Amino acid sequence: MTAFTKIATKGKLTLGLVFPLEAYSGSIAKMENQEQLAKRAEELGFKALWFRDVPFNDPNFGDAGQLYDPWIYMTHIMNHTKDIALATGSIILPLRHPVHTAKSINSLQILSKERLVLGVASGDRPIEYPAFNQNLENKSELFRDSFHYIKALQGDFPNYTSKFYGSTNGEIDLLPKYYKKTPMLVTGHSGQSLDWIAEHSDGWLYYPRDFETLQLVMQQWKNSLSKTQNPWKPFMQSLYVDVTKDSKVKPTPIHLGFKSGTAYLNDHLKLLELYGVNHVILNLKYGSRPANELIEEIGEKVLPNFS
Repeated sequence: MTAFTKIATKGKLTLGLVFPLEAYSGSIAKMENQEQLAKRAEELGFKALWFRDVPFNDPNFGDAGQLYDPWIYMTHIMNHTKDIALATGSIILPLRHPVHTAKSINSLQILSKERLVLGVASGDRPIEYPAFNQNLENKSELFRDSFHYIKALQGDFPNYTSKFYGSTNGEIDLLPKYYKKTPMLVTGHSGQSLDWIAEHSDGWLYYPRDFETLQLVMQQWKNSLSKTQNPWKPFMQSLYVDVTKDSKVKPTPIHLGFKSGTAYLNDHLKLLELYGVNHVILNLKYGSRPANELIEEIGEKVLPNFS
């Protein structure tokens, strides 16, 4: 079973966690005890650990993610865990050269024994584009160009011409070689049509929505898959959660999620599974209790229902 199939199975829902594994206010997390929390999450049965790609701290945006370079931090966490999936949510393709991205993908797949799942995006902080000398108006085209270039670089001695990032002439080769397919999941729309995502990606990463909107989005995804002659590709989403000690507490809204007891969290996730969601990335940023308590609570009272 690959890392991808561990987290993405038709008709089933699995759970992952996104770094930082802690609650924090403002933009910057403390990043303490993350290795121990990651190991415990794996022991409890979480299927994936997710790593964000946030080049700059934009105080107006309000969240700098896990602070470290995602490739380096994935390698660090890889060395503290055994076989849990290491997933990016998400690598900002237009702001990284595709050759470096492809080399990082191949390197991490080999070193981790194929634990990488790749979420990709066009970025949600427009202010970062000038720092990379990129035109924000080209964001959609940059994303597609990088996406296809990375795919081309998986072959031997690639001969590929990119509009924005250069070209290879078939006389140079990218090392190390990783010949198997690395799943690439598109985040949001990344400036693309849903039909394009259904045709070219290996799945769709989306955002928390109310159940009525989710059903509409899921139907649109199914329609695009059908139109592009793909019987099924996974749908995954993020969700901010805070879990109370009392399992019966009813939900109250927090940003992009809710605070509740484990009883409602179970019910909510079961509905997501019913509607076709295959993986939920839990974010603990707005937790009112220490992360280790939340991870234990979810691991003991929720995860067994989604194993």
